[in-house]
Amino acid sequence: MQLSSPGALLFASCCWLLALGWLRVGIAGLRGIRRLDDLNRIDPASLPDLEPGTEPHLSVVVPARNEAAAVGAALRSLVASDGIRLEILAVDDRSTDETGAIMDAVAIEGTSVGVRHSLQVQHIHELPQGWLGKPHAMVQAVQRASAPWLLFTDGDVLFAPHTLALALRLALARRADHLVLAPTLIVHNWAERAVVATLNALSQWVVRPWKVADPRARDALGVGGFNLVRREVYDRVGGFDRLRMAVVEDMALGGAIKSAGGRQWFAIGRDLVRVRWLEGVFGVLRASEKNGLAVFGYRTWLATLAGVGMLAHCFVPYAGLAVGGWARWASLATYAGVAMTFIASRRMTWVSPWLAVFFGPAALLSGYSLLRSIFLTLKRGGVRWRGTFYPLAELRVHARRAG
Repeated sequence: MQLSSPGALLFASCCWLLALGWLRVGIAGLRGIRRLDDLNRIDPASLPDLEPGTEPHLSVVVPARNEAAAVGAALRSLVASDGIRLEILAVDDRSTDETGAIMDAVAIEGTSVGVRHSLQVQHIHELPQGWLGKPHAMVQAVQRASAPWLLFTDGDVLFAPHTLALALRLALARRADHLVLAPTLIVHNWAERAVVATLNALSQWVVRPWKVADPRARDALGVGGFNLVRREVYDRVGGFDRLRMAVVEDMALGGAIKSAGGRQWFAIGRDLVRVRWLEGVFGVLRASEKNGLAVFGYRTWLATLAGVGMLAHCFVPYAGLAVGGWARWASLATYAGVAMTFIASRRMTWVSPWLAVFFGPAALLSGYSLLRSIFLTLKRGGVRWRGTFYPLAELRVHARRAG
């Protein structure tokens, strides 16, 4: 099917703009991601040793609310860490299940076998006004931290025994103030893999992981499962006291550190940090319900534009293939760029590039999830998360102050 001019020219131009954008993202990814440090490939002998002694090298902050199914394994993986001395600060944030009891049990286990890491458990029963639960829990833990480095993680994250020692040594070697280690997402089928890879590819239009270390680049990054921060830099930027109403507190911390001139670093390493983030292919709907509008600083127009843009990534190439002519060639170029991005990102996602053929449906799901998040947040007048309602007006005020 061919469209007549000038409609054909206009549509083909739109197709080519999208194609050129994806080719740019794909080529940049192929060049940039291969330069990232891979902790599985780095020779440990090339990294500085950690200082001997009895004081902890690292304070690990583990907030959790109703994570009874996962928190025990997460804490035990931390306790099993080797090559480093840890101060593990677990916070039971108003849980209504067995999370707190499991934390206490793991702490007793560690004491009984004489592990070299300390595990302290704190139970929070009330949330003060003007706070989100997770930032509040982390602030309470930091007040008890004594190490020169802080690791903020989650109650469902699993660590390989040598992960933390290698990560801290890499941060020292690169003179980083903030190191993000990309987690390996635990996925159970090809559909989940396609969604994970598509979200990763779309994110590279906004944040280029290989650019976070460049002080001249706007790119900044934070990941809730692994934010390793120098304590003095955390204090200097105001920490989570400043971000007390930040829904995407991990990204907000990364942005605050980059804005303050802190040196960021991004590293990868398969299976060093593992988490089951996406519960089923439609888990992206649940994940974006809280985070969708927050990622864009509660600017409705910007989030809506991004959601519509995601839908365009799905529909425009398919329409171009149907229309034919120059639009068809542009659509093929678009998918070439998408495929390059999947190939480049394989070191982070561990997803086969062949799943790029499902990029369109996955982009459709992603766009719908974001637009649904905007609609629900506006309809409710705020965000309900883990049993607490946060008014949109208050979230917007704090987002402007933190920014």
